[in-house]
Amino acid sequence: MTRIVIMGGGPAGYEAALVAAQHGKEVTVVERDGMGGACVLDDCVPSKTFISSAAVRVDLHRAEDLGVLLDRNTAGIDLPKVHGRVLSLARAQSADIRDRVAGEGVRIVDGTASFGEPAPGRAPQVVDVTTADGAEEEIPADIVLVATGATPRILDSARPDDERILTWRQLYDLPALPEHLIVVGSGVTGAEFVSAYVELGCRVTLVSSRDRVLPGEDADAAAVLQEVFTERGVEILANARAESVTRDGDGVVVTLTDGAQVRGSHALMTVGSVPNTAGIGLEKIGIHTDGGGFVTVDRVSRTSVPGVYAAGDCTGVLMLASVAAMQGRIAMWHALGEGVAPIKLRTVAANVFTRPEIATVGISQRVIDAGEV
Repeated sequence: MTRIVIMGGGPAGYEAALVAAQHGKEVTVVERDGMGGACVLDDCVPSKTFISSAAVRVDLHRAEDLGVLLDRNTAGIDLPKVHGRVLSLARAQSADIRDRVAGEGVRIVDGTASFGEPAPGRAPQVVDVTTADGAEEEIPADIVLVATGATPRILDSARPDDERILTWRQLYDLPALPEHLIVVGSGVTGAEFVSAYVELGCRVTLVSSRDRVLPGEDADAAAVLQEVFTERGVEILANARAESVTRDGDGVVVTLTDGAQVRGSHALMTVGSVPNTAGIGLEKIGIHTDGGGFVTVDRVSRTSVPGVYAAGDCTGVLMLASVAAMQGRIAMWHALGEGVAPIKLRTVAANVFTRPEIATVGISQRVIDAGEV
């Protein structure tokens, strides 16, 4: 029987596991934090749940316009309760995914995985596993899928302290709303949290190294959002690059490259992600990565090593949960010899969960203007 090991239980990993199990293969998923991975436990599910709570507050303030009489002055925020709901829903979805995958006969190992040393007479690949309780195991594999995800990028000059300097994964431990939140980074994650926190009544400053919010989106859509942010009181520092973020008593100081300083109560760092590919033995078997550490794959998720595939955020291919899931399915179908169409990124639908939301699909105006089509 074909033996399959999947390193990571996020959308790419668990979707691939379901495909393999439905084909009757022997499947093992090794996951460090919980099924669903960071998408379910730390990123997509928690952030969208949090954003929904913020939206309710705004709707209450608009209730009178809709003929519903409420005292808007008594509408407050119980932040621990908001965070409790956020994390509870994330854990519940993770448990549901685990039950479904295990119900298909997949073995789930709580722990970490890395490639073992290749040797004559061994299986095509051997995955070394360290379980959550410290036990060690070697799992032979005919096919391996690397789906280890990514983690927030940390700047040496702006290291999170879990109290005032934060990544988006640490926000849900805050006991109270920030008095003045400085968001560093104007991409999708930064814009979504700017939108949410200003709706919760926080003072927000956005530090953008580019000339506008959402530099990766069409300019006309981004301009609408930037105008809304400004109307809601967001201070936008465009073309401003953060050089460092430091603690200053009960607050933070963001120092810009031009020497200017911005002071606030908290700083949220949204400066991109780095792949979780260090220390998993890619170099032992010759898997190619790019300069940022992302695994290099083709359109069916093959790596440079036969029988080894990679999918999801660790590849850097349009880092969306939906894309990761499709990559995982395509990888496994291809590995098992099924006819499969390569992934088509230009038909992927995406959404930015700001208020107003921005939905995209197909070819952008920027691509057209650049003559790329």
